[in-house]
Amino acid sequence: MSIPFKKPLLKLALIAAAGLPMSASACGTEPLLGEVCTFAFTFCPRGYLPADGSLLPISSNAALFALLGTTYGGDGHSNFALPDLRGRNPVGAGQGPGLANVFNGQEGGAEQVVLNIAQMPVHSHAAATNVQVTGTINAVNSAGNTSSPAGKVLAASSARDNIYSGNVAGASSPLAPEALTASATATTSIGIAGGNQPVPVRNPYVGMMYCIATSGIFPSRN
Repeated sequence: MSIPFKKPLLKLALIAAAGLPMSASACGTEPLLGEVCTFAFTFCPRGYLPADGSLLPISSNAALFALLGTTYGGDGHSNFALPDLRGRNPVGAGQGPGLANVFNGQEGGAEQVVLNIAQMPVHSHAAATNVQVTGTINAVNSAGNTSSPAGKVLAASSARDNIYSGNVAGASSPLAPEALTASATATTSIGIAGGNQPVPVRNPYVGMMYCIATSGIFPSRN
């Protein structure tokens, strides 16, 4: 009794499958013209060419040129270029939230960069140096007779006034303090560190074969 239901179910499945869009992540037996596919082997199947930026003549690839134009290069008169995905990762065209705008065919990025001073993190270095200070102090050989001499001159010790006994010294007053003014020049330098080597910025990757369909169904706009 189940046999009569097989054909209607099969027809229903085929009708439903016909309405599904072709997957963009893999090329089928009848790919869309200009569809880019990834293969695990090292060559492109029949009907495909490597996505390596090659120039194709417009005369023998008019349909593909109608789709690509000079988006990926070429003069637009006698030839046009295929997309070059060698060593590159494709990204979605357009401008995502908080991201820069990317248009079709735009190339950018780098495998490595060299940092400059503006890109260095904020930091500090310790520096040490020796400073030799020189100054002049006035002095005379005569005995001092005032506690605040002009020019703050250092003098010789005065004689004791032994008017009371031989053990009593004469009256004395301390000299007023005077700041010592001097000038000095110090030169120091901090050595340059690092080797100025480029910094790799590439994400982990695995190489595979990107191929573009040069024959197939001409796509229609949705």
